[in-house]
Amino acid sequence: MATYLARRVGQSLLAVFLTLTTVFLLLRLAPGDPAAAYAAPSATAADLARIRAQFGLDEPLVVQYGIFLRDLCTGNLGTSYSFHASAFQVVMDRLPYTITLAVSAIAVTTVVAVPLGVWMARRADTKRELGANVLTITGQSMPDFWTGVMLLTVFAVLLPVLPASGFTSWSGLILPTVTVAVLQLALISRLVRREMTTALAAPYTTVARSRGVSERSLTWQYGLRNSAVPLVTALGTRFAALLNGVVVVEVVFGWPGVGSLVVRALETRDYPLIQATVLVTATLAILVQLLVDLAYPLFDPRVRLGKAA
Repeated sequence: MATYLARRVGQSLLAVFLTLTTVFLLLRLAPGDPAAAYAAPSATAADLARIRAQFGLDEPLVVQYGIFLRDLCTGNLGTSYSFHASAFQVVMDRLPYTITLAVSAIAVTTVVAVPLGVWMARRADTKRELGANVLTITGQSMPDFWTGVMLLTVFAVLLPVLPASGFTSWSGLILPTVTVAVLQLALISRLVRREMTTALAAPYTTVARSRGVSERSLTWQYGLRNSAVPLVTALGTRFAALLNGVVVVEVVFGWPGVGSLVVRALETRDYPLIQATVLVTATLAILVQLLVDLAYPLFDPRVRLGKAA
């Protein structure tokens, strides 16, 4: 276990470092001038040169990268150009909102999609299962922004029962959560249906049924338990993706999370803020994936960390 953890932590640190390096290079190579985005519209060439010197943007790329690595090792991610505050602190102030939205969306997805997928598997190749399949495919096909706009139109305009934007109360969490969960519900329920159908048709299920095991036990103890590993993997992957910020949903609903922060940082070419956002979200995503890997033995005793079963 200790060897496995040490190896995974090393791999995670390397992944974060390579991600930050890639983002650093792509930002500097992309067209556009952060000084022009930061300066006033009436700024002169001298003003732009002064701003570049102030932020170290006039240095060669190698020098900028060396300064970036030095500051990274000391925990200094720079000062945001647009917020005039620590870039790391700006991201951390927005992160709780993104985590709240991600947790609520995954919770709704798990509570609804798993029973729905089991129900579809128990009624495979029937008309009712076909109808559920049509609904899940429809949900999987709808873009986030369209779902969000439709929910806003119905529940914030035609029937003004929920807030249209922001997070002034817990009711403001409902529409963004449903918007994010619609796509996740479609994906997870279809995955559960596929895995459960395979498990319920497996030889060990046939043997258990011949021994008189009840259908309830066959479904939840045999079928779902043997489908747990791909289900946990899918939920962990989706949760890690949501922690990176649901950009479209956050913009549509004016949600003060990391996704909307990234949009503003990209518009203003705020290098320190973009780099801080990537560092925080990449670290969280990799941590979630590590926890998912460590959870495998809890669901499948054949799984052994670092060795074959």
